[in-house]
Amino acid sequence: MIIAGAGGFAGTCLRYLTGVLAKQWCSGAFPLGTFIVNALGCLIIGIVYGLSERSGALNSNHVLLLATGFCGGFTTFSAFANEAWTLGTKGDMLMSVLYVAASIVVGIVCVWAGRIITEPAITTSC
Repeated sequence: MIIAGAGGFAGTCLRYLTGVLAKQWCSGAFPLGTFIVNALGCLIIGIVYGLSERSGALNSNHVLLLATGFCGGFTTFSAFANEAWTLGTKGDMLMSVLYVAASIVVGIVCVWAGRIITEPAITTSC
């Protein structure tokens, strides 16, 4: 519990800072901070599980710290769902649908990319 909690604390702090920076970069209706956090969280969890499953470079405590703890504190799916609902109820249904679709597609692509990054290099022999 301490390991997951430490990761969660770090993830939560970085999530907050990402949100603050995103608001400085983009003041529009699109929830950029949450979008960035969810995409990065998906990439990180893909890398963590890829390293753990493919090379054994991460043990169960590493996965607990990084996937359960850090990514659990860092990603904001509940905030994502609330922001999508809020956009829709404020009459910006197109932005809501765009946000949901882009978040899901980019999230899945980032998990895939994280796993690809951790694949061993393909070697050929002559």
